[in-house]
Parts: sequence; structure tokens; C-alpha cells
Amino acid sequence: MPIESTAALVSRARALRQAAPAFNVITLEHAEAIAAGAERAGRPAILQISENAVRYHGAVAPLACACVAIAAACDVPLALHLDHVTDVELLHLAADCGFSSVMFDGGALPYAQNLHATADAVRWAHEHELWLEAELGYVGGKPDMPAGAHAAGVRTDPSEAVAFVAATGVDALAVAVGSSHAMAERRAELDLALIGRLHDVLDVPLVLHGSSGVPVAGLRAAIAAGLTKINIGTALNVAFTETLRRGLGASPDPRRYLAPARDAIADEVTRLLADLADLAEPTSPT
Repeated sequence: MPIESTAALVSRARALRQAAPAFNVITLEHAEAIAAGAERAGRPAILQISENAVRYHGAVAPLACACVAIAAACDVPLALHLDHVTDVELLHLAADCGFSSVMFDGGALPYAQNLHATADAVRWAHEHELWLEAELGYVGGKPDMPAGAHAAGVRTDPSEAVAFVAATGVDALAVAVGSSHAMAERRAELDLALIGRLHDVLDVPLVLHGSSGVPVAGLRAAIAAGLTKINIGTALNVAFTETLRRGLGASPDPRRYLAPARDAIADEVTRLLADLADLAEPTSPT
């Protein structure tokens, strides 16, 4: 199946008030597992590679090209997204590496600087037919900002968000509503009232970063309130690492322990896609 665009996946999900799940890819095993899990669930998904993953590999093209090939061989629609980009040079590589979208991350910058840098990123992205996501507010768990997800003043302000979207022309907005990156336990509580207000005043899809730390019931409620793109990374890494630890002593052949760890990611993807599916469908009468 030809690789899908992030814009198309997110637009369809938003119209149905459903989730467009986006899964972080760090290794080839991640990409293979996400595709396998999505096929098993019969659901589309977004493969996303972060700037940190690019730094880990030393280049963006090899992993991105592998993701494009995996998506093309998949029986359900998969899109490719470049996430948390702060390096403009990396942004400028996106169009040639198979990405249909980029998240430009100026969230750590003061508002005026974030707006200016994001507007520049949007102009370049649109000139190259890329869909661009940005962030306003502070999503917890970033090492560059010490404040927590519940500190005063870190959440996305609706009136400021309206001005930001109008001034930058972004295609989607990642919002700070109580989640944190890199949470291994599902105990984050989202501000559903704030999500509803943001949905009411903004005409772009809303994105949740740090979704692994939110209970499934909380994610479902947040999607019903107006979130669309749901980013998931740590939950996959927990499944992968726990399985890997159990298999390390069995054989010196990495295939013996990487294959079960890859399967664990696929199982987690299938489960999450099922948990977040069909939120807009009416329940059957009892």
C-alpha cells in the first residue's frame, strides 16, 4: 500500500472525533513491530522518528527510508512523521526522506521567539508540501525545562493559542494539558475542560505528547473532548525492554532476544489501537 500522508490520517480521524495514534520509532524493530501491530488491528497509524532518534543513529535517511519501505509493504495505511525538531537543518532534510509532516518544537523558547521560529518553519514546510505541527505551552518531562506538567503557567492558554495559530499558520498544535514525556506508569491526569476549550476555539487538530503516562480511560475522554493525534513512545519501550531483559541470557544470537522484544511492541500497538478505536461510534442500546 502506498505510504499515507499524516495530514490525511489526522484529518479523517478529526472528522470522526477519533484518535490518530502516532508511535515513536527508535530502531528498525520498532518500525517493523508498529506495522505488524497496526496490520493485526486493521487500523492506520503514524510512524514518527524524533530528533533524538536521529541523533542516536547519526543520520535521518537510513531509518526514514526503512520506514517508507515498511509502510509501503503494510496492508493498512501508515504515514511518516519527523518529531520534535529543533534543528532547522534537520527540518530541511524532511522532504527528501519520505516524511509528509514535521513537528517543529519551539516549546522551550519564549512565546515571541517560538512564534517567529515556528512561522519560518511553517513557510518552509508549506513550500515543500509538508504538514507542520508545533507546540505551545510546556509538556512535562523535557530536560531543557525544569518545570513540571502541573506548574503554574505551563499549560496552553486558549487565547494565546488562537493568536499563535493565526500568526504562524500551523497545521496542528501540540498542547500542554497535564501530560509528561517518558512516564513509565499511567497516572497522569489530563485537564479535560482545557482540552474542550482549546478544541472550541482552534480550527486545527490538537496533539497530545506524553500519552504513555495517561490511563486509557483518560485518553478516551481526552479524544472525546477534542484531541486527535496521540503520540505514544515510552509504552512501546517498556514492553520492548522488559521482554529483552528476560531473553538476554538465552543466547548470544541477538535475533533470539530481539524477535520476542519486537513482538512485545507489536502486541502493545495492537492493544492500544483497539483501546482507542471507534470512539465516535454510538454504543448499542442495552
